[in-house]
Amino acid sequence: MPEDRNTPIAAEIGPILLNSEEIRTRVQELGLQITRDYRGKRPHLVGVLKGATIFHADLVRAIQIDVSFDFIAVASYGSEVKTSGEVRILKDLDESLEGKDVLLVEDILDTGLTLHYLMENLRSRGPRSLGIVTLLSKPSRRQVEVRADYIGFEVPDKFVIGYGLDFDQRYRNLRDICELVLPAGATSNP
Repeated sequence: MPEDRNTPIAAEIGPILLNSEEIRTRVQELGLQITRDYRGKRPHLVGVLKGATIFHADLVRAIQIDVSFDFIAVASYGSEVKTSGEVRILKDLDESLEGKDVLLVEDILDTGLTLHYLMENLRSRGPRSLGIVTLLSKPSRRQVEVRADYIGFEVPDKFVIGYGLDFDQRYRNLRDICELVLPAGATSNP
């Protein structure tokens, strides 16, 4: 019998990789570092929807200088656990980046494909400066070299969920960052 493409995979929440207290502490440290590095400037933080929303909200509150922010939405995963490699803008920015000190805020730097695309796209819009803040980095998965200016944590090559990161729009509300455990042989959500 063929697979029902609408039946979700029975994924489970696996071990905690980073607990909420570790995350909170590190986000505060990143906020203080950005505060020091951008003193005398007004950084414009661009959050990548939807995964970075929780990190973005906590980060902007940890920065102790005036900031502005905006959001951009892209798709590269859909309901898959592996990136398609194709990046599409689903929601563009509301404001111009011309002359601004922009920090792109992302949940995870994985293959680098999405951030490489976004950096090229945003660079073409004339910001004074452009940097990257990522909560998580998975250097073992990098396909395109992308340099993040601020990294919260390096994580192993596991599919991670929680604190904004999802699997098929689920688990974003977990306070901790956990490993997603898929049944043997499962590689995507049909």
